Amino acid sequence: MTTPPEAPKDCSLCPRLVEYRASVAAKEPDWFNGAVPSFGEDDAELLIVGLAPGVTGANRTGRPFTGDWAGDLLYATIDKFGLSDGAYAQSPDDGLKLRRCMITNAVRCVPPQNKPVGAEINQCRPFLLSRIDALPRLRAMITLGKISHDSTIRALGLKLKDHPFGHAARYDIEHDGRLLSVISSYHCSRYNTNTRRLTPSMFEDVFREAVSVLG
Repeated sequence: MTTPPEAPKDCSLCPRLVEYRASVAAKEPDWFNGAVPSFGEDDAELLIVGLAPGVTGANRTGRPFTGDWAGDLLYATIDKFGLSDGAYAQSPDDGLKLRRCMITNAVRCVPPQNKPVGAEINQCRPFLLSRIDALPRLRAMITLGKISHDSTIRALGLKLKDHPFGHAARYDIEHDGRLLSVISSYHCSRYNTNTRRLTPSMFEDVFREAVSVLG
């Protein structure tokens, strides 16, 4: 059976995540509270791979990086490079549309403390691979953080020792008869930006590299 590129909203593969999702839903029944689908164009040339939904961000709104600090920087940078139309307003009904790109997550359901465990990352990886394979025009990927990077490299059937994570590291990879450029970035989290581990300029450098691949 072929894995679809999107997990069902009520995905039950990871018991710990199902339990946590249910506990959040009991307190906030009007939130999305499910496996968050990817956002963007089906013929995207750039795939941005995050870690997992934030509890008050994508788990609440149902759209990746929407409603939290990380999304503020991500969507502002996407806009700066001409990859979106409309204005981001932290809401899935803000009318924002992505151009030439799509955003997804390595893990589709919200984990406690934003920390999925290895088994959960592994369970969700087939969705990531299917998402990659379902984009016929895909040419570049930006992976946000080490977990996202590592899961993407593993999804492509490659060894981490040959493709280690590093900010602005780029790997040009042959996959399924096409060349894909995987470019890593520190995650655009509040912690990383507050500590200046990741600055807007550093983040823009990663996007500049990705856009250069697209032409």
